[in-house]
Amino acid sequence: MPLELKQVQITRRGEALFAPVSLNISPGETATVMGASGCGKSTLLSAICGSLSRGFTLRGEILLKGRAINAIPMERRNIGILFQDDLLFPHMSIGSNLAFALPAGMVRHQREKKVTHALNQAGLEGFEDRDPATLSGGQRARVSLLRTLLANPGALLLDEPFSRLDQGLKGQIRAFLFAQVKKMNIPALLVTHDPGDMAEGPLIDLTTHR
Repeated sequence: MPLELKQVQITRRGEALFAPVSLNISPGETATVMGASGCGKSTLLSAICGSLSRGFTLRGEILLKGRAINAIPMERRNIGILFQDDLLFPHMSIGSNLAFALPAGMVRHQREKKVTHALNQAGLEGFEDRDPATLSGGQRARVSLLRTLLANPGALLLDEPFSRLDQGLKGQIRAFLFAQVKKMNIPALLVTHDPGDMAEGPLIDLTTHR
């Protein structure tokens, strides 16, 4: 089922950040929201995941799998979000970082199996006991994405996830990310200011969407 935005608009002190946005993102598809700094890109993601700051007002309707989620608390929306910083826990091994995303009631051998399978798929075989500090930027980006996906989100939000990667890594991680979205068959929304990061799905430029 899709992620839908119906005439979504965010205001601050009565002033709209951008014109109403309507968007339908199908499962397995990644849409892109572009725009200059300060145009409301990250604020839109905050509204979708349920973490909109005080002082901002949301208008319109956000639906996931056909269900309106505007009034649902953030922790119950089942929406994953990936930031430009990997936010791995430095005191945990890579395996423990990934296991953190799995349900608390899952038995140990099932957790280990899922973690190992995820690492193998990402070309990180045998990384379970590695310290996050020993990983390269590309490896850290893949682990961060895996942790987000292991939580089995119904939709995925991507807030400038490639901005800290060098050009050599950006294409590789970008292709890996979009492939995982298709494989899990979930809708994803990418926010970026770089045209080179765009996905193949729908595009909205908030700089001109006023």
